[in-house]
Amino acid sequence: MAEQYDSEVLVRIENLKMYFPIMRGIIWSRQIGAIKAVDDVSFDINRGETLGVVGESGCGKSTTGRAILQLYRPTSGKVFFEDIELTAASPEELRALRPKMQMIFQDSYASLNPRHSVAKIIAEPLKIHGSADDLAVRNRVAELLDLVGLNPKHASRFVHEFSGGQRQRVNIARALALHPEFIVADEPISALDVSIQAQIVNLMQDLQDQLGLAYLFIAHDLSMVRHISHRVAVMYLGRIMELADRDSLFQQPLHPYTQSLHSAVPEPDPKKERRRRRFILEGDPPSPANPPSGCVFHTRCPLTSEDCVARVPEFREIRPGHFVACHVADDAGTSKIPEQMILDSAF
Repeated sequence: MAEQYDSEVLVRIENLKMYFPIMRGIIWSRQIGAIKAVDDVSFDINRGETLGVVGESGCGKSTTGRAILQLYRPTSGKVFFEDIELTAASPEELRALRPKMQMIFQDSYASLNPRHSVAKIIAEPLKIHGSADDLAVRNRVAELLDLVGLNPKHASRFVHEFSGGQRQRVNIARALALHPEFIVADEPISALDVSIQAQIVNLMQDLQDQLGLAYLFIAHDLSMVRHISHRVAVMYLGRIMELADRDSLFQQPLHPYTQSLHSAVPEPDPKKERRRRRFILEGDPPSPANPPSGCVFHTRCPLTSEDCVARVPEFREIRPGHFVACHVADDAGTSKIPEQMILDSAF
């Protein structure tokens, strides 16, 4: 019997794994291990929703986004777009679905061809997917440039003639060319100045309201993630530690790792900053080629017990819509969290 499809869910990820082989030898190479970049990740993204993904560098955020779009073919697990299983789709089927799923890359310069004009860059997906009418293409390019806040008269310019923020607007215009429903934004603001970051985030929100887009928004900046996201997932060493709606995650984080990330965010008010208690992690994240047993966070967590070392914590719903992979957290929220780990309420 076919699985019932929830019309509100646009993208569904089930037990996604992305392992990269470690090879030894030049002529007679053989696999001696694997980098577990994404390890058993599951979540949904609803229509018109922004799901923010945060975590340290190397935790698997970008790999998750690329595996969802099948830029990397996952090692195992399933990815559904609407009711279509992308992980089982053929190259021809994926090509037909590409217009509905697009990506905004982090490096706004490297992701644009410096030999092409902006008009040619934006027109390329239109021509690849069958729009042969030159007049219609030119009109669509002008419409897209205006939509992202650029002057259509500048369509003949080349990439090096634009600032970083303008180049990212060109990236967004190209991603919108084929009327997508879902966009993976892979750290689209990390290389930009703070004032420009706010402009790009506000632009993405306006486009979401106008076009009904769904985003997977990958970033390091918690304040920006809080501003743009409806729900937030916290990743560590290839796994999701906590997933909740924005307000729940920021007002009462349950996982020790989430609390440590919150603690690292500076407080602009000096009085509140002096009162705030910090939770600073010691050591570095383990290698994804040899992750720890049990909970992958236990090597840096001050609450580690024998259970944490021996058993992988279940990713469970502690409160409605609030999921945590932790043996310590319970439905009381912070009843088992030591006082020194509880963040100041002013945060």
